[in-house]
Amino acid sequence: MSVDVVILAAGQGSRMKSAMPKVLHKVGGKPMVQHVIDTARTLNAADLHVVIGHGADQVRELLNSQNINVVLQAEQLGTGHAVAQAMPAVTADGVTLVLYGDVPMIRSETLTQMVILADQDNLALLTVNLTDPTGYGRIVRDAASHAVQAIVEHKDANAVQLAINEVNTGILAVPSRWLQQWLPQLSANNAQGEYYLTDIIAMAASQGVTIAAIQPEAEQEVQGVNNRLQLSELERWYQSRQAEQLMLAGVTLADPARIDLRGNLTTGQDVYLDINLVVEGDVTLGDNVVIEANCCLKDCRIASGCHIKANTVIEQADLGPDCEVGPYARLRPGTKLAAKAKVGNFVETKKTVVGEGSKINHLSYIGDAELGAGVNVGAGTITCNYDGVNKSRTEIQDGAFIGSNSSLVAPVTIGAQATIGAGSTITKNVQPDALALTRAKQAQIENWPRPRKNTQKGEQ
Repeated sequence: MSVDVVILAAGQGSRMKSAMPKVLHKVGGKPMVQHVIDTARTLNAADLHVVIGHGADQVRELLNSQNINVVLQAEQLGTGHAVAQAMPAVTADGVTLVLYGDVPMIRSETLTQMVILADQDNLALLTVNLTDPTGYGRIVRDAASHAVQAIVEHKDANAVQLAINEVNTGILAVPSRWLQQWLPQLSANNAQGEYYLTDIIAMAASQGVTIAAIQPEAEQEVQGVNNRLQLSELERWYQSRQAEQLMLAGVTLADPARIDLRGNLTTGQDVYLDINLVVEGDVTLGDNVVIEANCCLKDCRIASGCHIKANTVIEQADLGPDCEVGPYARLRPGTKLAAKAKVGNFVETKKTVVGEGSKINHLSYIGDAELGAGVNVGAGTITCNYDGVNKSRTEIQDGAFIGSNSSLVAPVTIGAQATIGAGSTITKNVQPDALALTRAKQAQIENWPRPRKNTQKGEQ
């Protein structure tokens, strides 16, 4: 069976009140249309076709590198017209699945069921029962057989039809040969003056085609987004589902309502996540990892036994076992911590390797550096790695001790077991086991008369 997926993403989304096309607004850190594309790919479809219109250039930029047939709907004349734009590229003897770029939470399992039904020469239709069906097309069924007969759009419905609470989601799967037959027969003779895809339901019923209506696992699975309020509601539902999956996998969440997953999180056993954690990109946490409150993790790997203290930001970094980081630390891209390394409060690192058991405990910037094992970096130390044009590296070998408030001007090497006196500015290499310090001689003047305020008339 060949499956073509047509994703409709041409709408303006005027109620979003945004210069950005509606389908590019994000849920869980990912554009809504990308959610739909990623789910569609799980079906192993022969081809994906995305119909674009408003903000076409912006949407095309997202799609260009994804091996997708991008179809332009120059005039937005309705959903039927939109699907018709993609039909020339659809395989005639397969199944066509129609999805929507602003309905991001549709599940792969639901779509698989629909494709199977369509492959059996049915028209598979996804419907949902709503307490308030206002604005949705109503599913009209035969009173005796309960078979689906038609879909009536809200603006075209009479009083009896408006009382129906089973509504159309717009998502359907149908043998492609029938779609090619029915689409040219659509009419724009309706309140909107548009070609409704939903009109093919009545055509199918009149030809005796079985219309197999199924419903999703949850209402939110087929919830579309038309404004910022609906976007936020769907975001919260999505995050709650992510939190549920984490807890079922054995993760302890201090508050399931206060975690935001905007990427992929892989966890080991007995992981504890405190409130207000933000995860972006691909993040891996080993066994017994503790993440305290208000941390942000992006594209990083944190090995077993690590303790990340409050208000820490870790981006594109790799932490070995049993490291301790924070509070208020920032590990920037290229940071690698060996086992049992410590990076403390108000410390920033960038492109830095910190050896096993080494410590940078307070108020330091260590960039473009490599620290050996057992190094101690005192408070206020900085590596001066940038001369305004070029970046240079600092090497601090095993067991070196860097006194507080030191400046290491790269390129420079501090030898093994060397000591740098507090307050030093080091511009030359320091040999192993040596003491290096640069410090002006302290002077003292006895009985120093302090300045006094001038109280003469007319002076302030």
